[in-house]
Amino acid sequence: MQRPFWLAEALAIHPGEACPPLQGESHTDLCIVGGGFTGLWTAILTKQARPDLRIVIIEQDICGGGASGRNGGCLLTWSTKYPSLADHVGAAEARRLISASEQAVFDIAQFCARHQIDAELRLGGAIYAASNPAQTGRLDEVMASLSRLDLSHWQALDDARCHQLTGSTRLHQGWYSAAAGSVQPAKLVRGLRRVALAMGIRIHEHTPLRRLHRGDPIRLEIGQGQITARQVVLAVNAHLPNLVPGLARSMVLVSSDMIITEPVPDLITKLGLQHGQSVCDLRTFVHYWRSTADGRLMLGKGGNRIAFGNRYLAAFDQPSQYQHPLRQRLHHFFPELAHTTVAASWTGASDRSVSGFPFFGHLPDQPNVLYGAGYSGNGVVQSYLGGTLLSARLLGLDNAWTRSPLFGGPIRQYPPEPIRWAGAMLIRQAIRRKERAEDRQHPVAWLDERLSRLAASAGKSG
Repeated sequence: MQRPFWLAEALAIHPGEACPPLQGESHTDLCIVGGGFTGLWTAILTKQARPDLRIVIIEQDICGGGASGRNGGCLLTWSTKYPSLADHVGAAEARRLISASEQAVFDIAQFCARHQIDAELRLGGAIYAASNPAQTGRLDEVMASLSRLDLSHWQALDDARCHQLTGSTRLHQGWYSAAAGSVQPAKLVRGLRRVALAMGIRIHEHTPLRRLHRGDPIRLEIGQGQITARQVVLAVNAHLPNLVPGLARSMVLVSSDMIITEPVPDLITKLGLQHGQSVCDLRTFVHYWRSTADGRLMLGKGGNRIAFGNRYLAAFDQPSQYQHPLRQRLHHFFPELAHTTVAASWTGASDRSVSGFPFFGHLPDQPNVLYGAGYSGNGVVQSYLGGTLLSARLLGLDNAWTRSPLFGGPIRQYPPEPIRWAGAMLIRQAIRRKERAEDRQHPVAWLDERLSRLAASAGKSG
């Protein structure tokens, strides 16, 4: 099986302790289904609070085999999403979540330092900037709102400073925050795996969940046996709709596609990207990029392939089918890299919710089976917050996390198929036409403008 670049690199350096499939019958206090960021953070935070708990993680592939090992590795917060977040959870909770997401960047960095996880985590900040004239001013209202609430850690950039921090003269009117950065995501998830094992958390890879039987205790049929558990967490992201049919309309699977160059450290330094800052433009399906510690440049774009009926497509596990347009955009933003070899491409499935924010809850009439999903392409930092929320619920705490409106399941749903897929494709094409027109500084067709607005509530992909 061909692994995405990040995961192949992490496994080549250290494959980690063997976590063989679970066979036979097992009993535990907590079973977490999914060995990605959400599952591992939930397990670690719960075990830290209650070392006596027996915790088992089962993973159908290997830890980091899903979205956690193949995303862009951008450490981004919720601060630029304040208006839509406030509409979703209320102004007070939005303020709390923004502060928590910014603090989480540093908490993850401190956790890596404390546990000697070499995840190439660099706190180089984040820059959002316009890549065509139509995008200018798109963050002004958000930044004004953050300033009024004394929540802003963003600095406006003139064009010279914007070019210096983004590495591209194609970007303008930028905003910079130090509460961000980048990480090698597969090295992070494999590091969390190591820490979890050292804490006494049992991990069984290549152990798919076949069926979940509700009750108290819960019984989970796995590949070659079964588990009984008092509590269960479903942390499977893109696979949740197929595992829990009642949540099938809560998200839509959309690919995010990435390419990465061979190492060119001198060019990366010349471009000013050596600090690991994350860069995003301001289109709906964003372009995003960051450098690596060994001097590569990764560039990605969201909003490409859309899965009918939320079927997990084979294309999600293959090299990107959008390599050519990605290379074109790489050369558009960075003419200096025109002769640099692209080393690899890959694809990942983004579990995009209607709101653009993750949702958490429990199965109907089954409060001891929790779930979390819907990160919408913005999950490296947010999965740490998700683990914090799920852990607090598992432990029966009464705090801001357990009272958060993020817990309570998806607030809105997509239409049923085939309306959902047809509508998503219609909107995607309208967005593409609109953004091509904007790039060329041509007028946008009225219908494309109207259809593109329908995607606004779901935030930005990437």
